[in-house]
Amino acid sequence: MTVKPRLLAPLCIAPPGRRVRLKTRDPADVLAPEFVASPGATTKQRAVQLLEASREKLGKVQELLWASDAYSVLVVFQGMDTAGKDGMVKHVMSGMNPSACEAHAFKEPTAEELSHNFLWRYWQRLPGRGRIGIFNRSYYEDVLIARVHPKLLDAERLPPRAAGAAIWQRRFEDINAFERHLTRSGTVIVKFFLHLSRTEQKNRLLARLDDPRKRWKFSPADVSEREHWNDYARAYEAMLGATSTREAPWYVIPADHKHVARAVVAAILCERIEALGLRYPAVSAAGERLLAAARRRLRARAPPR
Repeated sequence: MTVKPRLLAPLCIAPPGRRVRLKTRDPADVLAPEFVASPGATTKQRAVQLLEASREKLGKVQELLWASDAYSVLVVFQGMDTAGKDGMVKHVMSGMNPSACEAHAFKEPTAEELSHNFLWRYWQRLPGRGRIGIFNRSYYEDVLIARVHPKLLDAERLPPRAAGAAIWQRRFEDINAFERHLTRSGTVIVKFFLHLSRTEQKNRLLARLDDPRKRWKFSPADVSEREHWNDYARAYEAMLGATSTREAPWYVIPADHKHVARAVVAAILCERIEALGLRYPAVSAAGERLLAAARRRLRARAPPR
């Protein structure tokens, strides 16, 4: 039981230079007919079944990734507050071996991080070969929140020639070059924008306020940021259009239905790793002889009393 590739393909943004209009993409899309409720299951139940199947497959392909020791995978999650980034990390990645998988949630940069270029702190957290790294927010924040709130650039103490109106285009170019270098070095980059509607965000924020068990998640800043919704939408559209490349495309995931979004993300991640065609390492002739000798020694030993 899998999500068919034909349903996943439209979620992928075309290469750079194409204009992206988020209004043309439905945040509540359930990718019919794959998630249409059957007589014996609701849409949510169907999505949970598909997610479980993909999680099982993720565990297998992760083992291949680790054993082959040739590639790494970087998973990037971006989206508005309450879009479900934390839930993605929790539910989609739960089927993987934590010893070969690391998640990083990037917060406000430290003084040390601000003393370096904007990509520096992300370099420190890139996954090594055979590993999967997850960025819950990423270097894309530096062309999103900083674009909506340009005063944040003051803390970076940029020289005059590095600032100015062209800074966003230059940063897009820097990001594309950064990702191109990573992919050439064997890192598969899988980028997800969780596309949430403003109405659904309001419902999720109210749910946090109404449920005592969820109030710890609420921040007044989330409500303040809603006032900049249209500014963020324009910033995301510019970012998606400029940084979705053949090497590292963006996937716009309808995020109003959490369970559907999780099933789709897991399916895409499986598909991207499977496309590497990984195999378990072959053992050389000399290695086979060593294994045969070890087998004989183990079988010759008497069991302990």
